[in-house]
Amino acid sequence: MVTLEEKKHWWEEYTYHGRIHENVPEAIAISWKKCRQANVDPFDGRGKRVSEAILDSILKENKWLMEIAEPIMQNLFNLVMNSHFLLVITDSCGYILDTIGDTDVNKKAENLRFERGMLWSDEEVGSNAIGIALDQNLQIQMAGADHYCLTHHEWTCAAAPIHGLDGQVVGCINISGNAEEMHCHSLGIVAAAAFAIETQIRQRHSYDLMYTALNSSSDGIILLDLDFRSIWMNEAAKNILGTSLDELGRYDFRKIMTEFNWENEERWKSGRPSSRTDCKLKLNDQIFGCSASVSPILSDGRVTGFSVSFNKLEALFKTVNKVTGNHASYTFDDIYFKDPLMGRTLQMAQKYAKYDGCILIEGESGTGKELFAQAIHNASSRSEGPFVAVNSSSLPRDLVESELFGYERGAFTGALKEGKPGKFELADHGTIFLDEIGEMPLEFQAKLLRVAQLHSVQRLGGKYEKKLDLRIIVATNRNLKEEVLQKRFREDLYFRFNVLKLNIPPLRERPEDIACCAQRFLNHFNDRYPDQKKEITEGFIRSLQAYDWPGNVRELQNYIEKTFYLSQNTFLSDQIPLVDSGEPVGLEQTEKTRNRKAGLTLEQIETENIMEMLKDCGGSVELAAERLAISRAALYRRLKKYGINTRELRGKTV
Repeated sequence: MVTLEEKKHWWEEYTYHGRIHENVPEAIAISWKKCRQANVDPFDGRGKRVSEAILDSILKENKWLMEIAEPIMQNLFNLVMNSHFLLVITDSCGYILDTIGDTDVNKKAENLRFERGMLWSDEEVGSNAIGIALDQNLQIQMAGADHYCLTHHEWTCAAAPIHGLDGQVVGCINISGNAEEMHCHSLGIVAAAAFAIETQIRQRHSYDLMYTALNSSSDGIILLDLDFRSIWMNEAAKNILGTSLDELGRYDFRKIMTEFNWENEERWKSGRPSSRTDCKLKLNDQIFGCSASVSPILSDGRVTGFSVSFNKLEALFKTVNKVTGNHASYTFDDIYFKDPLMGRTLQMAQKYAKYDGCILIEGESGTGKELFAQAIHNASSRSEGPFVAVNSSSLPRDLVESELFGYERGAFTGALKEGKPGKFELADHGTIFLDEIGEMPLEFQAKLLRVAQLHSVQRLGGKYEKKLDLRIIVATNRNLKEEVLQKRFREDLYFRFNVLKLNIPPLRERPEDIACCAQRFLNHFNDRYPDQKKEITEGFIRSLQAYDWPGNVRELQNYIEKTFYLSQNTFLSDQIPLVDSGEPVGLEQTEKTRNRKAGLTLEQIETENIMEMLKDCGGSVELAAERLAISRAALYRRLKKYGINTRELRGKTV
C-alpha cells in the first residue's frame, strides 16, 4: 500500500521537475497535466464563490437532484457521524449544492472554502476526487498529495459520478475527511450512494411517467388500501366526484360503490378485474351514474390494495351515440326552397334554434319534419351534443317506457343484467326528437309530461331521478289540437310541447318548390351517373305542379329517381306514371285530371286518390302506402278519417 510520504514525493517530483512517477495512477496523472496546462497554482486550491444570482439559478435547476439525494446523504451521514467526514453533492459541472458534516470537519472545510456555492473542478482548485470523477466519468479515491494543490494534502476524498436516465453525468457525490484516517471502504460507500441515487432517479422517472399517464386519463382512478380507504386519486377522479383525497379518505369506499362484490376473495387473488358498465357512486348525498372497473393490486401473490377506474355515463353515452349514429347530419343549407311560404317557415325555424324551449313541428308525411329538427339542432348551442331521434309509432306499446326512460337491472324479466339507459339519457346535453308524437299511447303521456316539465327521468326499477340537460323537439302529421278535442292526446302535454310551433306547408301549397326540388334531385342523379345526364322541360314541370303530391317531398324525390331511370332520352318524360297504375299519366291526362278535380274539395281529391291507389293495389294497405310514399300509420288514419273500407276494394282493379 502506497504511503502518504510516497505520494508527497511523487507530487514534488512533478511540481518541481515536471516528471510523472510511473506509479502515479493514470487518472491522477491526466488531471495533473491538465492543471499545469491551465496554470493552476499548486500552492493555492481554495474555492471561489459564485454570485448569489448564479447560485440561486444552479440550485433551482438541480432541485430535483437534491430532493432525491438528500435523504440518501442523510442516511449515509448517520453511519459516519462520529468519524469527522464531510459528505458533498455537486451538479454535473462541479458546483457544490450541499454539504453535511459535523462541526470540526465543517470548520476545516470553511478554511478551504469547500462549501456550498463553490466550483470544485480541476481547473479551479486543482486535481481532486470530484473534478476527476466528473471529468473522466469514473469512481476514484484520493489522499494527501494525490491532490494537485498543497492545501488539499491534509484531505482524503472518494467520489463517484451520478448518472441520469440516458447515462449522462448529472452530478457527483463525495466523502472527504482527514488524510490520516483514509479508509479503503470509503470508495465503496460513495459508489453505493451514487447507485442508490441513480435508482431513485429511475424510480422517480417511472413514477412521473405513471403519474402523468394516470392524470392525463379521462377516467377517474382511485387507489385503495386493504381497509378500502382512498390513498391516491388522479385529477379526473377529483373533478368527477368534486372532492379531495383527504375528504374521500374518510370513507370506506365499499359504502360509496355498493354494487360491487368486494368480498369476492377468489376473484381478487386471481388478479381478475370486476367491471360494471352502469353502476352508482353515492357520495355526500349525490349519486353519480358511471361505468367502473375494480382491479386487485397484487404483491408476491397477495392482495395489497385495489385500483378503481370509473367515468361518468356521459362518456359511455358519447361512444354509444357515435356508434349508433345519434347525431344530426343536416343543416338549414340542406333545405331546398324558392317558395316564399317555405322561406318564412325556414326563418322561423332559424329563430327557434337560438332558444331551448320545446318545439312542436306539424306537417304531412314527407314534408321534412326531421330535416328541420336536425337543422335546428345543428344551428343551436347544442350542436356538439347528441341528436337522438325516436319514431313513436314504431315503439311497441309495452316497451315504450323502458325504451325512453331505460331500466335498472332486474327491473323485469328479460332485462339486461346491468340495466340500460333510455333514449332521454342518451340525449343528455343534446336534443331528443320524438317523431309521430301523436302515436304515443295515452297511458304513457302523463309520464312523458313529467319529463318534459322537469327534464329529469327515473328508470324502470330505479330509486332516484336523474336531472337531464336537453331540448325536446316533437313532430306529428296529425292535427294535435284536434287530437286533444277527440281525447286522444292530453291537453296539458299538448301545451307543454306547443311552446314554439312550426308548421311545414305541404308541397302542393308551394308550387315554386316543386320545380326547385325536382331540379335539385335531378342534379344529384346527374352527378351520380354523369354518362346518363338528363334535363327537365317546362312541360314536365307543369305536369309535376298539376299533381297533389300526397307523399310530399319524399314522393317527389322518389318520382324523379324513377323517371331518371326509365326515361329513354335526354329529357325527363312526363309519360312516366306518377302512380303505379300500369297506365301512362302524360301531360294531357294530368291536365284532364286537374280540370276534373277543380270543383272538388281537398278532402274529396285525397279520398279519390287513395281509393284509386287501393284499387290498383288490390286493397293492400301496405302496398298502397309504399306507392304513395307515406307510412302505413298515416294511410290508416286517412282510411279511418274518410270511412274507406279496404275489404270492399280487395281484388278490384281499374
